Amino acid sequence: MKSLYSKFLYTVILGLSLTSCKKYLNVTPDNVGTIDYAFRNRNEAENYLFSCYSTLQKMQEPWMDAGFATSGELVFPGPKEIDDTQSINAVGFNMMRGTQTSGTPGLNYWDGNEGGQALFQAIRRCNTMLENIDKPIDLGESEKKRWIAEVKFLKAYYHFYLFRMYGPIPITNVNLPINSSIEETRVKRNPVDSVVNYMVRLIDEATPNLPNQIQNQAQELGRITGLIARSVKAQILVTAASPLFNGNSDYAGFTNKDGQVLFSQEKDPKKWDRAAEACSVALNACLASGLKLHTFTPTANMPANLPQELVNVLTFQTAITEKWELNTELIWGMAPNFGFGRQERFIPRLTAASALNIGSAQGFFAVPIAEQELFYTNNGLPIDEDKTWDYRNRYTLKTGTSEDQYHVHNGYETVKAHFKREPRFYASIAFDGGVWYGNGQLSDPANANYIQARGTTSYAGPKDQSHTNISGYWPKKLVNYLTVYNDRLTYENFHFPLMRLSDLYLLYAEALNEQGKSYGEILPYIDEVRKRAKIPTVTEAWTAQLSTTPSKYANQVGLRQIIHQERRIELAFECIPGWDLRRWKELQTVMTKPMQGWSIYDDQALNYYRPRNLFVPVFNTKDYLWPIKADNLAVNPNLVQNPFW
Repeated sequence: MKSLYSKFLYTVILGLSLTSCKKYLNVTPDNVGTIDYAFRNRNEAENYLFSCYSTLQKMQEPWMDAGFATSGELVFPGPKEIDDTQSINAVGFNMMRGTQTSGTPGLNYWDGNEGGQALFQAIRRCNTMLENIDKPIDLGESEKKRWIAEVKFLKAYYHFYLFRMYGPIPITNVNLPINSSIEETRVKRNPVDSVVNYMVRLIDEATPNLPNQIQNQAQELGRITGLIARSVKAQILVTAASPLFNGNSDYAGFTNKDGQVLFSQEKDPKKWDRAAEACSVALNACLASGLKLHTFTPTANMPANLPQELVNVLTFQTAITEKWELNTELIWGMAPNFGFGRQERFIPRLTAASALNIGSAQGFFAVPIAEQELFYTNNGLPIDEDKTWDYRNRYTLKTGTSEDQYHVHNGYETVKAHFKREPRFYASIAFDGGVWYGNGQLSDPANANYIQARGTTSYAGPKDQSHTNISGYWPKKLVNYLTVYNDRLTYENFHFPLMRLSDLYLLYAEALNEQGKSYGEILPYIDEVRKRAKIPTVTEAWTAQLSTTPSKYANQVGLRQIIHQERRIELAFECIPGWDLRRWKELQTVMTKPMQGWSIYDDQALNYYRPRNLFVPVFNTKDYLWPIKADNLAVNPNLVQNPFW
């Protein structure tokens, strides 16, 4: 069995050779001779199978994902400068500044341009695979069933990606014959509930013929498993049950041209029942297969008595960056042969050598102040609900002491906001004065690197438009602690997670809460995640006479707020909170506030720690769904545009 990702280049070329000029229209390719050749034997058919995966492989850059780029978790310098100097397509980040149009939509996954992949073409390749799978006479029956299952899953996933962006989409179940009439190719959109049922049916058909887990990891890691399929089904059904798609009055009167209603206006609580069941099945399957939340064990090149504060931080960091085969909670990650080699976008300059070598890493993905304030205190409470935490004076100065030396450098002056925070804060976000354990220096934790970011003369401070973090915060979570940035940048790659076990725990808790279950049934699933984060359980945190809202968790609305914040913290920067905020219809709330950062050009702490507005986001009700490119509406009169566009 050949490795899935060793054939990436071949499959991309094959996929391009099968591209039709009719874009997303589901018409059988006219190069039939090529298709016959592609299925003449098992080996050639396997190559075509991998062409069905190729679009997924090309979706590895997180800034091309709307859940990452348009979430408000990260901001980016200027709308143009970085595009020109660093070959980074900033189209998604620019959309937060109001650049989205129906004439040239950004992150266009419908047509496959402006940073998006052509997902209808990907679906078409999957259909071609299913239509021709019986041709290779040397393909065994069990292997054939597995390949069919993988392709059905990929069809469902590509539909799901489009569904999250566009809502009701055309279901592309089969490719139309080449002699189809023009009218037959003019597809129309299917109602939301029909699209959801179709995706779920595909996954249900696929799951029995998928291996639960990959046994031959050296050759097959990255191929679809039963655990992946069950988890994505849960994700689909939770999305479908959420306010954006379940009885959303914003889309009242949204119909096809024949009057077919595309969004049901009846809020259906049974959708949450269905979602909860899918979450339960997926979670139990993962646990039965031995998956568990990852914990960190100090390695041989670390001190035997590594401080617990650092163990706690590394436990969460490595839940993201640990090797896939060693990570006990990674259900699905991005392509194994394409490790996350973009860490230079997220890492600050930590040493004198790195400050002289600014060309190796830009560190320009910046975390706004509001995102860092989302993380809890060390008591496991929101910073504005913890009576022991000085929220009002959080921007006043404080000097680090030996008590805080593994989180804030001893003797460094920073702000109170950086003290007494939960371990996930220190694992996820780097800040001026914050300790960065790793970077090739593991033997002496008391003298670990730390960030110096004030003014242009500091190591991590602004150097030019291409190497500047505009907020003064870095997404530390997306850098492997073993990656070294000194006189050169040496990567320790990892596989960007698409689904982790903690995500499933919190999805299940959310579904149970929306069902109206008692908090006693719900809290154990939240608490599993909190215990790994080394913070008190929900009841311990809220009833320890520390909270200003001690009964918050005891009602559905309050517990919903807790679950939503827990997901945004646990899954920050993983392309998930942005989609969550959309399906909850809460992204508009996040985007009504200016994106802020520190005054990064000032070298004195008193002046540096003054919040400044970076820009005011542009987001309206229409932005919850993507516009279909206007040209498509002219070509296909059966298509209707999304509301408000």
